[in-house]
Parts: sequence; structure tokens; C-alpha cells
Amino acid sequence: MTYLNEQNISRSTADVEYHPLIPFLPKNAKVLFLGSFPPQRKRWCMDFYYPNFINDHWRIEGQIFFNDRNYFVDSDNKRFKIDEIIAFCQDKGIAFYDTASAVRRLQDNASDKYLEVVQSTDIHALLSQLPTCRAIVTTGEKATETICQHMHIQQSSKVNSHVHIPNARNAQGQQIILYRLPSSSRAYPLAFDKKVASYQQMYEMLGML
Repeated sequence: MTYLNEQNISRSTADVEYHPLIPFLPKNAKVLFLGSFPPQRKRWCMDFYYPNFINDHWRIEGQIFFNDRNYFVDSDNKRFKIDEIIAFCQDKGIAFYDTASAVRRLQDNASDKYLEVVQSTDIHALLSQLPTCRAIVTTGEKATETICQHMHIQQSSKVNSHVHIPNARNAQGQQIILYRLPSSSRAYPLAFDKKVASYQQMYEMLGML
């Protein structure tokens, strides 16, 4: 199965980039990770979320759930093990997309600082497909800012904090929260073990460990 959004790739122009992936939304998802926007294609090592090999998201997940930071890492080929990642996310109920579905890059790099959001994602439409979702997780300032503007949330910039999302409940009537975690990018100045502890605390709160 491919998760590439071929229709949107064909619509890309020199100025505007449309999201290159389709939303990954397991029906059993309890958590929805929303980033800002994928990095440039030249930085990918797989056709899935968090595709940059030097981003530690999948190393954090490996450490938390399998006590092995390299569980999802194909070190010889400098890739992530996409089949294992997809199976893991489907089993645990972890969904992915981004807060922007179209952007302009104001500079030729992957920095959120230089992303201009052209079209915000319809997050309520995503949540409507996730009946057991309990939390949206953001891991960066741009994604947090975008979702707060889109969903009329009084923004809290404090990492490792969460707020209730107005008028957002799952099929069981549970209030959905917005949870802010530290970025898994190595550019974010926090030790790997402390990032692992933050993510683990979130998963424990949601009863996923």
C-alpha cells in the first residue's frame, strides 16, 4: 500500500507545495500526531511520516515500546523499516498527518520558521474518522500555532502541557486534548532520553503503555 498523495503531487507548483502524503488514520487511533509539513523530498528515506533519517521520532518510539532505539532503523541502508512502522502504528492506534495541507517554502530548507501556511488542514474532518481519538499531539511551534488558530484554542506554548480542544469529543464522549511534546528533530536542544521520557509520559496518560 502506498501513502503517497499522487493527486496532490501532480498539483504542486514552483510556489505552492501540496501535501505529498495521504492521512494515516487507523480506526483504533487514540492519538493523532500533527506536524507542520513534511520536509523536502530530497530528505526522505521512506514514503511515510517523519521520513528524515536524522529525525529521531522513530527512534523514540522504538525506545519506548521495545526498549531499543534502533528497533525501526535499517542502519546498513540508512532507512527506517516502513513495514514494521506501519504495522506498529496500526496495532497501537497512532495516526499521522499535518496541520498544513499546502505551504510555500520561503527558504530552501526544512525549517518551520520559513514555512508559509497556504491552506490549513480540516482537523475536524480528520477527527470524524477517528472515533476513539483522545489526543492531538504537536511537536513544534509552527504546528501548535496553526492548530490553535484553526480550532480557536487558547495557545499554550509550554512543552509537556495539554489543553482541552473546544467542541471536540470522540464517539465515547471523551474530551479531546491538544498535547504539546518536544520536537524529535535533533535541532531541538533536548537530550534524547529526556525526549523519550516526555513521549512516554504522554502515552502513559492515554493508557497506551
